[in-house]
Amino acid sequence: MGDSVIRRRFVCTLVALTACLGPFGLASAVDAQQPAAPRRIGVLLVGIAPDSKQAQGLRQGLEELGYAEGRDVVYEWRSAKGDYDRAPRLAGELVKLGVDVIVVESTIAAQAAKRATASIPIVMAVVADPLGSGLVASLSHPGENVTGLSLMTADLMAKRLQLLKEAIPKLTRATVLWHPATPFHAKAVQDLKAAAPALSLRLRFVPVRAPEDFDSAFSAVNRAHPQALYVMDGAIFKALQAMILAHVSKARLPTIWGEREAPEEGGLLSYGANLDDMFRRSAGYVDKILKGAKPGDLPIEQPTKFELVVNLKTARALGITIPESILLRADEVIR
Repeated sequence: MGDSVIRRRFVCTLVALTACLGPFGLASAVDAQQPAAPRRIGVLLVGIAPDSKQAQGLRQGLEELGYAEGRDVVYEWRSAKGDYDRAPRLAGELVKLGVDVIVVESTIAAQAAKRATASIPIVMAVVADPLGSGLVASLSHPGENVTGLSLMTADLMAKRLQLLKEAIPKLTRATVLWHPATPFHAKAVQDLKAAAPALSLRLRFVPVRAPEDFDSAFSAVNRAHPQALYVMDGAIFKALQAMILAHVSKARLPTIWGEREAPEEGGLLSYGANLDDMFRRSAGYVDKILKGAKPGDLPIEQPTKFELVVNLKTARALGITIPESILLRADEVIR
């Protein structure tokens, strides 16, 4: 009888407690079982497409860190398709969506995102010179809401010119395609001018101000009668890559680029950071930020993988014999 009384009293107490809590107790139990909503990752691209191998390196990197798309993260992709003027509007769209972090692939994209928000963290996957372009206060302590990776483009510009001369020893004249609106290009022009005399090279610089100006710019290239074409890094030239390669093929003009996709599609040489790897490494920044790290406290990193790619098939078609010294150092030789 004593046990029966105790059980009745316990049940009554439980019923009374449930009645007091009402819907609040039930809601708390339900909430505890609900999975957290996926975090939203905004990706702002200017020169490459969302389905490109480089951009998909971000998704791969987050998967390697244990993030499942749909369950843990969702992506909001925006691409300006080479049109710099579209970047601010696309950055604004991502801010209005309330994404948790914005990953950017160029200086133009980074600047647009930074102007659009001072609170949403911004991760640079591929940015040429974040310090020189004013995006960060320092590489070791960026400050504010921007962090990520730097391309070290200033150091690579003269190196590419040296490789071009080494690949074509008789080279004396080259034309450089550059874009005045790309923030680091003005300084790169000065760096190349300073490096050219030691290589016995005369350089002519042809600006491309917008995609619609390309035909007239390439007419200027043809009038200069260069022996080679140097294509600067930049979202606009990535977007124009197929058009440039078509023109240089017709003009039988060797080219050097910063990204391996160009020689894979018919260019002669490329030397630069592995962009797939940089996008993959940017996932580490996203992971830290989603776990509570402040972007301004995360030091900016530099590339760890550089690639020299030579298209030997293109060289043969142009009647160029690539020296063995170049071939032995190449990470890939396309035959």
